[in-house]
Amino acid sequence: MTTTRKISLHDLSKLDAAGRAQLLKRSEASIAPILDKVRPIIEAVKNEGDVALARFAREFDKSPVNPDSIAATPKDFDDALVRLDQEVLKALEFAVESIRKFHTDQKPEEMWLHEIRPGAFAGDRFLPIPSVACYVPRGKGAFPSVVMMTTIPAVVAGVKEICIVTPPGPDGKIDDATLVAARLIGVDRVYKCGGAQAVAAVAYGTQTVQKCVKIVGPGSPWVVAAKHLLADIIDPGIPAGPSEAIILADETADGRLAALDLLIESEHGPDSSAFIVTNSPKVAQDAIAALPVYMDKMGEQRAGFASTVLGGTNGGVVLTQSFDEAVAFVNDFAPEHLQILSNAPFEHLGKIVNAGEILLGNHTPCTLGNFVLGPNAVLPTNGTAKTASPLSVFDYMKRSSIGYVTAAGYPPLAQKARILATYEGFVGHANAVSEIRDGLLAK
Repeated sequence: MTTTRKISLHDLSKLDAAGRAQLLKRSEASIAPILDKVRPIIEAVKNEGDVALARFAREFDKSPVNPDSIAATPKDFDDALVRLDQEVLKALEFAVESIRKFHTDQKPEEMWLHEIRPGAFAGDRFLPIPSVACYVPRGKGAFPSVVMMTTIPAVVAGVKEICIVTPPGPDGKIDDATLVAARLIGVDRVYKCGGAQAVAAVAYGTQTVQKCVKIVGPGSPWVVAAKHLLADIIDPGIPAGPSEAIILADETADGRLAALDLLIESEHGPDSSAFIVTNSPKVAQDAIAALPVYMDKMGEQRAGFASTVLGGTNGGVVLTQSFDEAVAFVNDFAPEHLQILSNAPFEHLGKIVNAGEILLGNHTPCTLGNFVLGPNAVLPTNGTAKTASPLSVFDYMKRSSIGYVTAAGYPPLAQKARILATYEGFVGHANAVSEIRDGLLAK
């Protein structure tokens, strides 16, 4: 028997500007009330190091961690490999290969140099950052996929010092698949610390945890608050808040398929955002009818998360009067994940300008993108896809501009630069490309 569950139908033609704006608003909680609670955690880790990390693991994670057991040992990695189901191991190996291939193809050449003017060359040089910490959450489950998405591009980029910070379980151990994935990728530094204390640990360094210049990966509001407070000490990376997705479906789409895919991101938690956006009343009604059936196959916790999301203003079905109106809603929302269901998805691709990732067609659900397709699944959230991009090798690299001018190429550049420097009132600039330099070079 199918459980009765409310699925919100948002008819844009019946909503005023305020109602439409409410649909675009995420449920992410403000970090302002948390900041004062996070500050003493940061100070404790800064001053006490491993002792504070162990104390917070016992207090917040209810995990028996001691100051001398924060780092995973070689035996921990070995034992995890023995315990892990072989099918999970093979799936991890498959995913690692795909994700590594994508990011290897994404990696830029170390340097390019083009002749901008005759005898004048300019370009870019890319080098890896020295260190990075990859945050792997554990509050709502175990996420070896986050291990792969955060560490593989770092390895491909050439980062020398890579570590993982992740909350320990109630048994005082790190999730087996997390350790196995790390070993497959070549990362051997995994630390039992999560939350704000983990961010502080990699920002300042402790007796065990290495100090890093950057931290990446999704986390709780406590992690976000700590990144905010420590942004002048450690690069906090791209924003990564609660999960969000839009299934954009035209009149050729199957509403039942749209419903199936809508549950992918809505099951992450009650703070997720997930919409089917369509101009087809039939797609909308077929999806609404199918959703409770699929939720009954999920288990109560995940179905409960999805039901909360899809029954409120942060989820459900958005019905528009035209497909162009549906596209406009998507671009205003700027979703983390966008899936286009259509018999001709590539015809719609050019209309999309704001989305973290765009998955095309009936055979490309978010599940594939989250685990095995290859593109990075750590994506900008909360509308930041309007200006931000998915995690990539570029997040683990820094770029220097390169310039080289020959003797023959110098005179025309110097003459124009001197004019502009003089106009802006920079005498030293102008003198450096004046006859003074000509005289020195002649000697």
